[in-house]
Amino acid sequence: MNARRAELQDRAIVKIAAHLPDLIVYGDFSPERPSVKCFDGVLMFVDISGFTAMTEKFSTAMYMDRGAEQLVEILNHYISAIVEKVLIFGGDILKFAGDALLALWKVERKQLKNIITVVIKCSLEIHGLFEAKEVEEGLDIRVKIGLAAGHITMLVFGDDTRNYFLVTGQAVDDVRLAQNMAQMNDVILSPNCWQLCDRNMIEIERIPDQRAVKVSFLKPPPTFNFDEFFNKCMAFMDYYPSGDHKNFLRLACMLESDPDLELSLQKYVMEIILKQIDDKQLRGYLSELRPVTIVFVNLMFKEQDKAEVIGSAIQAACVHITSVLKVSRGQINKVFMFDKGCSFLCVFGFPGEKVPDEITHALESAVDIFDFCSQVHKIRTVSIGVASGIVFCGIVGHTVRHEYTVIGQKVNIAARMMMYYPGIVTCDSVTYDGSNLPAYFFKELPKKVMKGVADAGPVYQCLGLNEKVMFGMACLICNRSEGYPLLGRVREIDYFMSAMEDFLMRSCSRVLMYEGLPGYGKSQILMKIKCLASEPENHRAIAIALTKISFHQNFYTIQILMANVLGLDTCKHYKERQTSLQNKVKMLLDDKFHCLLNDIFHVQFPVSREMSKMSPLRKQKHLEALFMKILEKTVREERIIFIIDEAQFVDGTSWAFIEKLIRSVPIFIIMSLSPFPDTPCAAASAIMKNRNTTYITLGVMQPQEIRDKVCVDLSVSSIPRELDLYLVEGSCGIPFYCEELLKNLDHHKVLLFQQLETEEKTNVTWSNLFKNSVRPTEDMEPYTCISEGRKEVCYLVGGVRLKNLSPPASLKEISLVQLDSMSLSHQMLVRCAAIIGLTFTTELLFEILPCWNMKTMIKALATLVKSNVFDCFRSSKDLQLALKQNVTTFEVHYRSMSLKSNEGLGDEEELREMEGEVIECHMLRFCRPIMQKTAYELWLKDQKKVLHLKCARFLEESAHQCNHCGNGDFIPYHHFVVDIRLNTLDIGTVTKMAKSQRYKLDEEEVSFSKSELPKKYKFPENRSDAEIRNIILHFFDNVIAKMESSQDDIIPLESCQCEELLQIVILPLAQHLVALEENNKALYYFLEVASAYLILGDNYKAYMYLDEGERLLKTLTNENSWSQIFEYATFYSLKGQVCFNMGQMVLAKKMLKKALKFLNRMFPSDLITLIFQMHVEKNRLSHLMALHPQEGSLPGKKLAELYLQASCFSLLWQIYSLNLFFHYKYYGQLAAMMQMNASLETQNNFQIIKAFLDYSLYHHLTGYQGVWFKYETLAMEQLLNLPVKSEAIKIMAYAADTLGHIKLLMGHLDLAIELGSRAYKMWSLLQTPNKYHMVLCRLSKSLFLKSRYKNLVQVLELLWDFSVTEEHIFSKAFFYFVCLDIMLYSGFIYRTFEECLEFVQNNEDNRILKFKSGLLLGLYSCIAVWYARLQQWDDFYRFSNKAKTFVTRRTPTVLYYEGISRYMEGQVLHLQKQIEERNAQNSGVKLLKALESLVAEDTIGPVFYPRLYHLMAYVCILMGDGHSCDFFLNTALELSETQGNLLEKCWLSMSKEWWYSASEFMGDHWLQTVLSLPTWDKIASGNVALQDVQRNKFLMRVNILDNPF
Repeated sequence: MNARRAELQDRAIVKIAAHLPDLIVYGDFSPERPSVKCFDGVLMFVDISGFTAMTEKFSTAMYMDRGAEQLVEILNHYISAIVEKVLIFGGDILKFAGDALLALWKVERKQLKNIITVVIKCSLEIHGLFEAKEVEEGLDIRVKIGLAAGHITMLVFGDDTRNYFLVTGQAVDDVRLAQNMAQMNDVILSPNCWQLCDRNMIEIERIPDQRAVKVSFLKPPPTFNFDEFFNKCMAFMDYYPSGDHKNFLRLACMLESDPDLELSLQKYVMEIILKQIDDKQLRGYLSELRPVTIVFVNLMFKEQDKAEVIGSAIQAACVHITSVLKVSRGQINKVFMFDKGCSFLCVFGFPGEKVPDEITHALESAVDIFDFCSQVHKIRTVSIGVASGIVFCGIVGHTVRHEYTVIGQKVNIAARMMMYYPGIVTCDSVTYDGSNLPAYFFKELPKKVMKGVADAGPVYQCLGLNEKVMFGMACLICNRSEGYPLLGRVREIDYFMSAMEDFLMRSCSRVLMYEGLPGYGKSQILMKIKCLASEPENHRAIAIALTKISFHQNFYTIQILMANVLGLDTCKHYKERQTSLQNKVKMLLDDKFHCLLNDIFHVQFPVSREMSKMSPLRKQKHLEALFMKILEKTVREERIIFIIDEAQFVDGTSWAFIEKLIRSVPIFIIMSLSPFPDTPCAAASAIMKNRNTTYITLGVMQPQEIRDKVCVDLSVSSIPRELDLYLVEGSCGIPFYCEELLKNLDHHKVLLFQQLETEEKTNVTWSNLFKNSVRPTEDMEPYTCISEGRKEVCYLVGGVRLKNLSPPASLKEISLVQLDSMSLSHQMLVRCAAIIGLTFTTELLFEILPCWNMKTMIKALATLVKSNVFDCFRSSKDLQLALKQNVTTFEVHYRSMSLKSNEGLGDEEELREMEGEVIECHMLRFCRPIMQKTAYELWLKDQKKVLHLKCARFLEESAHQCNHCGNGDFIPYHHFVVDIRLNTLDIGTVTKMAKSQRYKLDEEEVSFSKSELPKKYKFPENRSDAEIRNIILHFFDNVIAKMESSQDDIIPLESCQCEELLQIVILPLAQHLVALEENNKALYYFLEVASAYLILGDNYKAYMYLDEGERLLKTLTNENSWSQIFEYATFYSLKGQVCFNMGQMVLAKKMLKKALKFLNRMFPSDLITLIFQMHVEKNRLSHLMALHPQEGSLPGKKLAELYLQASCFSLLWQIYSLNLFFHYKYYGQLAAMMQMNASLETQNNFQIIKAFLDYSLYHHLTGYQGVWFKYETLAMEQLLNLPVKSEAIKIMAYAADTLGHIKLLMGHLDLAIELGSRAYKMWSLLQTPNKYHMVLCRLSKSLFLKSRYKNLVQVLELLWDFSVTEEHIFSKAFFYFVCLDIMLYSGFIYRTFEECLEFVQNNEDNRILKFKSGLLLGLYSCIAVWYARLQQWDDFYRFSNKAKTFVTRRTPTVLYYEGISRYMEGQVLHLQKQIEERNAQNSGVKLLKALESLVAEDTIGPVFYPRLYHLMAYVCILMGDGHSCDFFLNTALELSETQGNLLEKCWLSMSKEWWYSASEFMGDHWLQTVLSLPTWDKIASGNVALQDVQRNKFLMRVNILDNPF
């Protein structure tokens, strides 16, 4: 039975019938239109309150998960219950009108008495439904019911394609009046119904002053059997299901296929519904919250009661309304009798029907309908209300009877305006603002209190689109305040200045045309140009703005321009205009021809006989000749510059005149225009191709310019980085998009503003770790103050998820227009792509597209790429590069294009070429994020889940590290702890995953007896350090040789692809899992993503995705499970790592300890526990060192735990080493030992070697000579015992890299260079850019200190090439850091100071650099030192203060100590200035202490000692302490000699010679040196000797005063 029912319901005719009442389905109507049919019956009008408020609530919701389907679910939960009741009781649902419905019981008159009883019973049961139902979504759903009975007339009308019906008559008027009288939960009987009913059965309550009555309850006699009574009544109902069909609610559910009937019924159903029925893949597509324009038309008749009489009027009106709407793709949704009139509910913007300028079309249509209907015989009054906004558009009702309808406040507003402002066309403020029509086409009306509308806002009358032009109304107006800067349009203004210069010099016409899409800021450019053009004397700039209406008015543009030229725009009366005209044209035009000007300037000169006989064409020619003479005369007196905004609306006649004008008169015309919708007219094309025309296509604003705009618009000095990313990405560089997104955020109260605080005052917590990191460029700072000296910063409200925000209605509408212009198949593709995300691959898209083949998909994608819906990219690097740089403004040479032969590709060839590009690229991205969000919102919730699940299942197979990195987890052995698989795993997949973590399975385990253990290599005893060094270097050389020559599979075929996998696999997978509410699995991947970004050096992104993880952690409930505990530990461990990288050590320590607590490894917090723990760990270390474990024997869960412990301890010992308190040294030692033990327990070679090297480094820094050497030796012995295979090669490269780093820190520069160069070769062969760029950075520093400049330049060239090829900002920043060092200390120029400074200023807000504190600290400090040496103190303070913000973010890294040593040098130079000004006070002592504490730190490394001692010596000599100066200077010289630090040694020797010589100070010594610094090219070519360059050192001044303090 169920199968049969499903089969019936799937028939097209049954689906169509579900949208129509039985009255139509089984009706037999005359083909004549209109046709009239009369019958008797009972009407029920049900009004449900609460739905409009609910629609409004959903339509203004903040997030994308607001879902129209939730609204449909709630609406239909209530409405379907009412429909079902009506159908059960034999009723026929005639119409759904928003949140109301009209039902009919059609019977013969003699049956009315009994049927009214049935209908009353039905009404009372409907009320009973709502008393029992719980209130959902915070709504108070109530029902009011009116009943009427009597004679009813049905009118059918329409045209060849569409039919409509309505019921009319006294009963229809009565039922509406009855419902209007009803209060909540009332049933009201109309007077006629009360008269016809069985009064013995009904208890009523009288309504004062009314003949209608209120039903209290039914009071049947005791013996009354309602079921028997009901069955008898239903026997008289023609289409009530009975017998075999009694289980069906409607007989229409059983309709057999009948092509003729189906064709007939289709005419009553909207086209979009028929499309949905035909195209099964778009099921559910039509239910959405959608921006539309409602046009409510009401017709009042002279003879209301005669359907035959008014039928012809309704027919005429309907045919005209249909034809008018069709032009702009508007549709009639409903027609019904409403308050003694016939109302048409028309809608513009239904799904698939959205067009540009929708509101303008709606108003034009409204005025056209008003004008026509006002002339129709028998129509007394026409009233039209127009309102725009978001409403619910969807199918409402029951599965067997429903209709497509619109519900929302805007529908109500349009209806109320129609009724409260009769006889005119009215619109609301949203329609007025969005119409793009001139203000003089509207008139604001007095406000009225309208029933059911709390505040409709201003109401306007649309006066019509054919009014006479009002002078002065077409001037160019800008919405900006006078002081608002023109942002990001320097190039565009340069084009104007160049054209202006050419115009003035050559005295010939120039045309400058700016083309840009709406929202690009064309009007702002023209306003700026108007100001610039008006500045010189004898220049007159006339600026006008056109609208769409201008295009339809002949000669309108020239009319307005000439009115301005003649000064008529300021005349208030026609007589004043007439007098002015007479004076100005009397010498140019005979009096008898003055009447030529009557129509164009609205004056009243007498019409001469000659003029009355003249043809329109001849009049036009005379007029044009006159205007040409006037302009020729005017340009002799002053320069004329015409500025025309929205020039695409210039009418054809005006274009023709302008084309003649520029050939005859030297005039400068500047236009802005949107792209022509159609081919421009011949005159416009000729102007574009003219040799004196410059045609500019506007680009969008660059990311930094959008940041500046946001800060200026909000008047804030900084914004959160999250907000910056959201606005830069969402706006796509379009100013209007940015403004709308900001308005939307303000509307939802997402933005907070606070007084700016200094960073020193801010208490650093995890939540504010990355706050306010984006600032405007310095030249914008004056515009960001809210008052003199008062600055505010912008914050986001806590918990806001910007990426999930629903787009603003204005932007959503733009996307819907583009979406609706596509074919249904292309729409489906775009919607499926939206599910995947902003970026997607062709493979995944193909996976989720229903029933597509690859060829069809590629062809569709190529079309959409061509249409600028998608962009395609070959790799994620190309994508990232494209995101950093938006399309810029460029010049289009139409003249040269027109002169070329027609060699261009045809459309088909171009499409084929695009298809090839799509196949090659495979990675695509939405051009506009708003399109992705809009398309995503169109899906229903269940559909989204199905597609998200498909995506997740496809992606999870690749959701791990790339092949190059071993296909493992970013968090080692993570997947062994957490069950994250959606797919069923076979044993092969399990084996592959296990092997990816270098984890041996049971059957692969190899065991050895004690005697069978393989022999291990050990360094021979009594070998000297030099011999061991040679063995190590020889070993690495052999490894490199084997890598270069080996045919084995030990070198990867491709470089690391992890970053691309993150963007196109792992991160999307996490987001799909969130959508599927698989929070534990989503958490797993967000933690993986955070860990990956830490590996890639992007602290901010790691922070961002940890925040996503934190939100998910709060939703998990199984807190005691080991997997969840491990996730908590991982979460805090990663948090600790981010804090560590950011230099927030207190916070990092807290997080790491919390992580260890989850892992049951409590770190001691007092000395007693510390001593005990030290003893335990020492014994454990001895025990583990004595074991000979076999790798792979531990379970994966245990390994995951140990790796995490080792990671936490590794960071902890570095944190404790930063602190100078004596007991912290022991905490650091314990942490280092615990890392060692955890690593040994893993039994993994890589982890053990890493731990040995870390342990060695710790003892290096703390000065334990024997211990560090022992563990360094152990690491190398372990390494020498490894086979030279793919995994071991990576361990060897890591060891060479880390040893080189250690040797650099310890000042063993020669060995650091040897090891570093080998590490670089190994990482290069392994194609691991994330590693070898750091080797190059460290290598450059070693070579720099050794003054090996040729090698240094080679390394810098490699670093530069890498930074450019990979778009690697860190490498580029380090490159410029070294370049600044070379200028400051090496005495030559590799890159100019200006280039270095420009790089820093352009990239100081880059998120990678911003949160690599040491690098920016070094760059700022180097620039500050440069200015200090030149004694440019204002610039010094600026950069020194910037550097100071990073000083407190101490990290135990080479970068930080490089930076801090440069910063201290700047402070020392500033001290010299303070002493000269006798303003030093205690500065010298504080500075000396700060330098001494730096030297005392365990983590700094001896390589920095010479520079720090040098600075200390200088401070001492400035303070007059010669003895200490000698000590520090000699110490520095000894260390430089020991380390081989030639750079510092040379500078120290020169300082010593300078300070103790009798030479007089030369004030401009460094300035002279700077001016004569040679470039590297000169040195390399031999023109300058390196020995001479060595002397180009800055000599610190020592002109000591008698009493410096």
